[in-house]
Amino acid sequence: MQDTKEQVALSSIAASAGLTIAKGVVGVLTGSLAILSEAAHSLLDLVATIMTYFAVRMSGKPADAEHHYGHGKIESVTALGETALLFLLSGIVFWEGGKRLLAHDGHAVEATLAAFAVIVVSIVVDFFRARLLYRVAKETRSQALEADALHFGSDMWSSLAVLFGLGGIALGYSWADSASAIVVAVFICVAGWRLGRRTIDTLTDTAPRGAAERISEISERIPGVVAIESVRARPSGGGMFVELVVAVSRTLPLDRVVAVKKEIIDAIRAEMPEAEVTVIAGPRALDDESVAERVMVIARNRALAVHHVTVHTVAGRLSISLDLEVDGQLALGAAHDIADGLEQALRDEFGPEVEVETHIEPLQADGLSGEDARPERVAEVREALNTLTAPLSSIGQVHDVRVRETADGEIVNFHCYLDPALTVHDAHERVDEVERGVRRRFATLKRVIGHAEPRRT
Repeated sequence: MQDTKEQVALSSIAASAGLTIAKGVVGVLTGSLAILSEAAHSLLDLVATIMTYFAVRMSGKPADAEHHYGHGKIESVTALGETALLFLLSGIVFWEGGKRLLAHDGHAVEATLAAFAVIVVSIVVDFFRARLLYRVAKETRSQALEADALHFGSDMWSSLAVLFGLGGIALGYSWADSASAIVVAVFICVAGWRLGRRTIDTLTDTAPRGAAERISEISERIPGVVAIESVRARPSGGGMFVELVVAVSRTLPLDRVVAVKKEIIDAIRAEMPEAEVTVIAGPRALDDESVAERVMVIARNRALAVHHVTVHTVAGRLSISLDLEVDGQLALGAAHDIADGLEQALRDEFGPEVEVETHIEPLQADGLSGEDARPERVAEVREALNTLTAPLSSIGQVHDVRVRETADGEIVNFHCYLDPALTVHDAHERVDEVERGVRRRFATLKRVIGHAEPRRT
């Protein structure tokens, strides 16, 4: 992409140089102010295309320690310089053309065949160069190349004005040359105005028209986005920087929030490839949050592990109970202070009348190292499990029994089959009964975890 921009800029330099020389020679030989104005216009284009070439090369550099947003605005600064040159040239041509018209200057102008030829060739070259530059500028989103295309486009129309002026000279209208020169100046001025307006918009971070609405529309389609808080977009060279703030449910886990942000960025980039998007996601409490969800959010914000959240209403009064896990080596007084802080946070959320009860228990061991128990020990535990489940018609075929020895005690895992029609509550109660029975038989067991599977037919 960058190589294409540079090649097109180089070819524009060659075209501008050729047209400048041809128009200058013919303008001097014929004495035509219009052709000389066109030569000056082409000379200006040559300077502009050289500026464009270096701007395109520099703007392609990646962001660095001093330019965190890249070098894209170098193209805008270059385009602003080209705008100033356009206005300067149009002012000079206006002055000279108006002076000749008002003074009825009888300066001899020859409408030679060479003059007609160089202008016709200029129109053809300008037409094809402008088309190529506009196409590449659109593909690469290059403001400098777009400015170059604008130069060549204005050249083509001003050359047409010169062509009519030469026709008028050939028909005996001596004022036609000065009049066409003024028309050329008008085209130059209009081109400068168009280019300058776009360039100033870029340098002043004017948001591209319709960009914010389009970005909001794309973002709102992403599942998980509750609302669009703000959208900021600013152009920079061929790109656009977008800062987007969205609201998401505060109950979403962090990994899901990250996924939502990535989906937003991918969706915007799919429709607006030039956009460099930054997304900030803010939590929002939704009207349809359950009490249990709100409790989990409060606990998570305090970096606390809770489970078995029970919510019920007693005589119109909200009652919440939960299990709170804390470090098992923590002193009871310190653990109770943590529980008090959580309970107060829940009262702040649900009101002072809410009843809150916390059951404090130690956090489950994390990162324990151990090893598989001897086969004889595994067989002993398996036999105990089978003995416990034998009288229970709803539980059968204990399998995948594993016993691991750790510094804190033995950990037992087992699988068993249950009636698939049982509710989760009933299945949990039956497996719990077996777990408690095993722990009563073996005092060295630290934990027993049973996994219930639906019985195979």
